[in-house]
Amino acid sequence: MDKPLGIGICGLGTVGQAVVRLLREEGDILARRAPRALKLAAFGLRRDKPGFDPGAVPVYRDMLAVARDPNVDVVVELMGGTDDAKALVELALTEGKAVVTANKALLSEHGDALFALATQQGVPLAYEASVAGGIPIIKALREGLAGNRIEWVAGIINGTSNFILTEMAGAGRPFADVLAEAQRLGYAEADPTFDVEGIDAAHKLSLLASLAFGVPIASAKVFSEGLSRVTPDDFRYAEAFGYRIKPLALARRRNAGLELRVHPALVPEKTLFAQVQGVQNAVMIGGHAVGPTLYVGAGAGGDATASAVVADLMDLARGTQHAMPPLAYRKEAQGGEAALPSTAFHSPAYLRIVAEDTPGVLAQVATILSSEGINIEALMQKAQDSTQEGETTCVPIVLLTRAADEAAIDRAITALEALPAVRGAVLRLRVEPFAAS
Repeated sequence: MDKPLGIGICGLGTVGQAVVRLLREEGDILARRAPRALKLAAFGLRRDKPGFDPGAVPVYRDMLAVARDPNVDVVVELMGGTDDAKALVELALTEGKAVVTANKALLSEHGDALFALATQQGVPLAYEASVAGGIPIIKALREGLAGNRIEWVAGIINGTSNFILTEMAGAGRPFADVLAEAQRLGYAEADPTFDVEGIDAAHKLSLLASLAFGVPIASAKVFSEGLSRVTPDDFRYAEAFGYRIKPLALARRRNAGLELRVHPALVPEKTLFAQVQGVQNAVMIGGHAVGPTLYVGAGAGGDATASAVVADLMDLARGTQHAMPPLAYRKEAQGGEAALPSTAFHSPAYLRIVAEDTPGVLAQVATILSSEGINIEALMQKAQDSTQEGETTCVPIVLLTRAADEAAIDRAITALEALPAVRGAVLRLRVEPFAAS
């Protein structure tokens, strides 16, 4: 039998301890599934963890010492952050050691350089745990769908955002109340910006897009829009149209380039995608040969993420992980596969307009949309949700448009907000009916 694969784990938080527990408790089963056993060889631990027993495994306070330990064949980076993690991963790769990481922020910021270093050194850099927790979506794209030209990738890939929108839909509670509950339950950080403004999902989407389309990792080019303007009423209106509101991350190939965007969106309520609730994650992939496929599971948590980390370790033990970037970047990636500006997006839209309840307002709305070449798919005026401004009654006008260029919808919204009868900002949510396929 081949000698055991020596594993050095840096970062013993929730995920790190779950990895150790899984390796210890399931060691016999894992040993039967690969020609090399998985052996804990070193821990990188800056501070003692209550309840964590390293046993006879050496513990280093200097994380870089783990990468230098001759008994370590693979460094598992679970520290989080970017600066120290980058230094650790660079050293491990330079030392000729494989790396497994769950750090999407590190890869979205420095992934291109790190993958290039891994390729130069001829060692693997594995990252299944960096996107969608326990869902094996990296493996699905790299292996199971390798025979497909990927047309689009759509995901619910931030559990905090999905929890918030699920609770708002089910209980009719406002965004701020549900966010506070998510923080109490530990689903959201004290500063929730990364989750509710789409930054975390943008990091993950940039990795999926790189893998799907063979383009450099570019989280800075992902358009992101937050959740805070969505109200409980919007869920009722969306349901009346046959849709649910979900935190969507979308990468889609178009003739002129790639759409890369993260935002709340309406998806058809009868699809499995729309049924993904709470902190669960889901990813849909459209391939030219296989059509749409759906992957659902736990998107976060120690055990789910540990499952993905150990899957990468098992691939290393089998010799099936190779030194390569997400895909060999295509020469045309700098041209035809460039990220499109948001004004070039093309989709239907949901618009909520609060206007005076006076004759002629609907005609003005229709005229503005028509002038931009935007057709109305469905419309309702919700008199039961009227509000009073002095002696003036205002009502929501809610409509769905057919697919249109974003630039045209932007111009229409500007014109609508300039109407004397319209109060406040017009809410626009994008609609993704393709998910019904």
